[in-house]
Amino acid sequence: MKKYLLLFSTLLSISYLSAQDCSELFFSEYVEGYGQDKAIEIYNPTSSTIDLSIYKVERYSNGSTNSSGGGVTTLSGMLASGDAFVLTNGDTDTSGQFGYCDPALYILGDMHTGPYPSPMHMNGDDAIVLSKDASIIDVIGRVGEQPSSGAWTDDAASGFQMGAWWTAQHTLVRKRTVLLGDNDGLNLFNPSLEWDSLVVGTWNNLGSHTCDCIDGSVDVNDVKEVSYAIFPNPANIGDDITIIANAKIENIEIFDISGKNVLTTNAKKIKTEKFSIGTYITLINLSNGAVIENKIIIQ
Repeated sequence: MKKYLLLFSTLLSISYLSAQDCSELFFSEYVEGYGQDKAIEIYNPTSSTIDLSIYKVERYSNGSTNSSGGGVTTLSGMLASGDAFVLTNGDTDTSGQFGYCDPALYILGDMHTGPYPSPMHMNGDDAIVLSKDASIIDVIGRVGEQPSSGAWTDDAASGFQMGAWWTAQHTLVRKRTVLLGDNDGLNLFNPSLEWDSLVVGTWNNLGSHTCDCIDGSVDVNDVKEVSYAIFPNPANIGDDITIIANAKIENIEIFDISGKNVLTTNAKKIKTEKFSIGTYITLINLSNGAVIENKIIIQ
């Protein structure tokens, strides 16, 4: 009891207490598969395009009360109303000791996590948190708890800690009736209340989500309704920067701060070996005539 009172006092300040339906991003899919087949989908139920750079995905590993040892990933890009953002494990080395992410899953990602430890090194008994400005806005699992069976379950008698696995070697899809995330990291986690369970290795639903918040498709003809991601950003010299969007990209133009064009390309991966340290303006020209402007930082 003392443990959870202390944990409550440390987390109370980072929890929204007045979230409104359809007013904030939330987790919409969870993939915990074999090896490093791990992914999280985040859905935008609001009527606005959301800047993802103020959001983080955090892993509270093995019952930890903080995410410093589990890994934290800061998201990047813009997420349109009614669209979903996919974060996958970034391990692609097939000779890795702990396995690798299936290429079929990897290519579904809008962004990929770095080396261990990262949030996408979860094993079914790690609480996964979506945070904004250090406040919890959604959680899968229960912060500070490592379930006895190795995964959270639907067994109320055991506090949802014993019985048939839900969060290990399963895919979870948020029910369409869920309109906001769980911003209480300390409450009991019964996955059956808000999630549908699919068999391990299922990820054909990743990239889109059905929710009662929004009915209808996203209009990508308006640049405000286009989702895109630039990662890594900031990047180190020598990194490949990936730029993707949910609309067709015609070309990408990059300018230095003096306005000089340093690159025009049709490729979605930007090689940075010839770049200098600094800030660059990036224009993503879409085939529908819309232009997205952003910055790339080389450090």
